Amino acid sequence: MLRVRLATFFAIAASGLMADSANPTPPRSPDRVETCDLLIVGGGLSGSAAAYEGLLAGKTVCLTEITDWVGGQISSQGTSALDERPTQRSLLFYPRGYLELRQKIEDYYGLLNPGGCWVSSSCFMPYDGHKLLWEILKQAEKRGRGQLKWYPNTVVKELGYRPSPGRDRNGNSDNELVDTAIAIQHAPQPGTSPLNTYPLSETIEDAYRYDDSARLGKTIIEFVPKQTIDTTDIDTTGDAAQAAANWYVIDATETGELIGLADVPYRLGIDPASYLEPSSSDPDGDEYCTQGFTYTFAMETQAEEQTYELPPFYDQYAPYYSYELPRLADFELVYTYRQIHTTDPGGFRPGNVRDWPIYPGDISMQNWTWGNDYRPGTSVDNLIFTRDQLTATGQLDPGGWLGGLRTETLARGEENAIGFFYWLVQGTTDSQLGDGVKQPQPYHQFMAGFDAPMGTAHGLSKYPYMREGRRIVGRPGFAHPTGFTIWEVDISLMNYRDPYYLANLGEDEVRRLWATLSGLDAIDVISGNVPIDDVQPRNRASMYPDSVGIGHYAIDFHPCMTESPPEKPGNTEREGERFGQGRAFPFPVPLRATIPQRLDNLLVAGKSIATSHTAAAAYRVHSFEWSVGAAVGTTAAFALDRDVMPFELVDDLPYPEPELEALQRRLNENQNPTDFPNTSIFNNTWDEWN
Repeated sequence: MLRVRLATFFAIAASGLMADSANPTPPRSPDRVETCDLLIVGGGLSGSAAAYEGLLAGKTVCLTEITDWVGGQISSQGTSALDERPTQRSLLFYPRGYLELRQKIEDYYGLLNPGGCWVSSSCFMPYDGHKLLWEILKQAEKRGRGQLKWYPNTVVKELGYRPSPGRDRNGNSDNELVDTAIAIQHAPQPGTSPLNTYPLSETIEDAYRYDDSARLGKTIIEFVPKQTIDTTDIDTTGDAAQAAANWYVIDATETGELIGLADVPYRLGIDPASYLEPSSSDPDGDEYCTQGFTYTFAMETQAEEQTYELPPFYDQYAPYYSYELPRLADFELVYTYRQIHTTDPGGFRPGNVRDWPIYPGDISMQNWTWGNDYRPGTSVDNLIFTRDQLTATGQLDPGGWLGGLRTETLARGEENAIGFFYWLVQGTTDSQLGDGVKQPQPYHQFMAGFDAPMGTAHGLSKYPYMREGRRIVGRPGFAHPTGFTIWEVDISLMNYRDPYYLANLGEDEVRRLWATLSGLDAIDVISGNVPIDDVQPRNRASMYPDSVGIGHYAIDFHPCMTESPPEKPGNTEREGERFGQGRAFPFPVPLRATIPQRLDNLLVAGKSIATSHTAAAAYRVHSFEWSVGAAVGTTAAFALDRDVMPFELVDDLPYPEPELEALQRRLNENQNPTDFPNTSIFNNTWDEWN
C-alpha cells in the first residue's frame, strides 16, 4: 500500500501541472450573495477563536478556509501537539475557548495526551482536531444564538472598498472600509478525483481562478454586510464614525493574505538591526528570509520490516537531512517527540525519553527542523511573495490575486517532506553529524489515504505549518510615530550586556537600547548622566494599556538557509538568526497590534499582527493564536454593538479610553484574560514566569 501511495505522489509531483500566473482569468458574476456581521478569512485557530466569540455574541459569522478543516495547526497543518509553557499550563490560565478545546480532547480520548508524546501535554490525531473544534463552534452557535456560515475550500479573490467616514484626532481621514469580498469556492468536477487527492502545489493556483477547470468546478460568492447603512444620513463633517462600519472583516489567514491583497503597510522577513530589534541578523533587514514552513506527515510502527520505494527526487534533498545535534541523534527520541497515537496510553514510561517503548500501531507526526522543515531565504525561492514580487507577477492587478505564494517552493517543500520519511526509515547519512550516526529504521509505514491522520491521499498535511507570514505595521501614534509594532526588546529575556550587541549595533544604538530597558531613567541614560553599566533593566515585558489578550512562549527560530536551494549540499542556516532565540516573558496582545493602517473595518488575527521578526518567533503558537482570535472576534462584535470603530478605542492613548476599558471588561468577564496574574506595571520582577 505504501508503494502505491508514494508512486501516486511521485506521479503528481512529476506532472508539472502549473497554472499560468501571468494571465489572470476575468471575473464572473457572483453565483450567490452571502451576508455576514463578521467575515473571517482563515479557519485556523485564530479564525476559529474569532468565530467562537462572534457566535457567542449572537453574530452572523461567515468563516472561509482554503482547506476543508477548521483548526489550522491542530488539524489541516498537522501540528496537533499543543505548544505550551509550564507556568501558564500549571495555572490553566488560557482563554475560555482554548480551555474548552483542551477539555474536549480529554473527554473524547479519556486523557489529555492520547499520543503519549513528550514535547507537549497533549498530542492527538489531526482529523480529531477538526472534528472536536467543529463541535465546539456548533455548540457556540447554539449557546449564543448566532449563525455560522461555513465555506470550506474557499479563497478570497478580490476586495471592494468605500470611503470611511471615520476621523482621526485631527478630523482628517483618507481611510476606507472593506465593502465587499469576492470569493471562490471549489469542488471536484464530476468523475474526477476527490479533493485532497493532490498536494496543495497542484491545486492552489487553480483554486484562485474564476473559470472552471478540468479538475475543479467553481462557485463565486460575494460576501456583503448583513446590516445596511444609508450613507446619505451620515454626518461627514464631524465625528461620523457612528454606524459607519456595518460589518468587520478579519484576516486570520496563515500568511497575512488579505494584508497582501489589500496592500496595507506590512513587514516581511528580517527587520533591520536597531535598539528595538538588537538581535537582528541583518543590519539592513531581509524580506526574503522568513521562518521555515513544514509539511507534516504521520508514520505508523509495524511489527515486521517494510519495503520502500526510493523517491525519484531523494538524492536532491538527502544532503539536507540531519538529527541536527548529537543529543538529538536518537530515532526513538525523534519518533516519540510528537507521537500522536499509542496503543498503550497508560503504560510505563521511563524517565529518559530515549528509552520510551514504541509498539506496533503507534503513530508519530513529524515536524523536524533539519527534516521536513523547508527553509528558503532568497529572492529566487522565498515562499511568501514580497510586495515588489506581487506587483511584478501581476497579483496586485484587478483579478490577478493567486494567493501570494511561490507555487514552485510549495512543491519543493512537499518533495522535501516525502524525502525526509525515506531518510528516517532508510537513510544512512547526516548532513550535520556525518556518516555512521544515522541507521535504517525499517519498521515504519508512511500513512496516506483519506482515512489517515492527515486526511489526504498523498499523506502530507493539507496545508503547510506556517511559522511566519506578512506582519502589519500598526497605526502611528504616541511613542510609535512610524507605526505600532511589538519589538524584540518588549518581550525578550536576552542578556543585552553580551559584547555581541555593541558589535552589532554600535555605541549610540546600544545606549538607546539601555535607555529603553531602564524605564523611568531613560532620559538620564540617553543623555549619558547614568552609565550603561549602572542601569538595572526591567525584568518584565512591556505593558500596554490596550492589552486584549495573552501569550507565552520562547523566541523559537527555524531560520532560513543561506543559499538557494535550501537543500544545497553544505548549505547553512542564515548566520546570526538564532542569536536572539531564547526565553521570553509572558506577553500581552495590544489591540493596536491588530489594527492595520488605511482600512477601518479590517482586523488582523493570528501570526500577522504587528510584531517584529524576532517577536513573531514567540507570537505564533496554539494558545496565543486562540487568544488573539478571541480578542479580535470580541472586538468586532463590541464595535458593532457600540457603533464604534476599533481604532477609536486607542486613538487617544495614553489618555484614558472609556470604550477600551469597557471592551477589556467584556473580555475578562467572558474569561478571555487580557493580562497574566501578578504581571502589572507595579511588579517589575516576574521571576515566577521566567
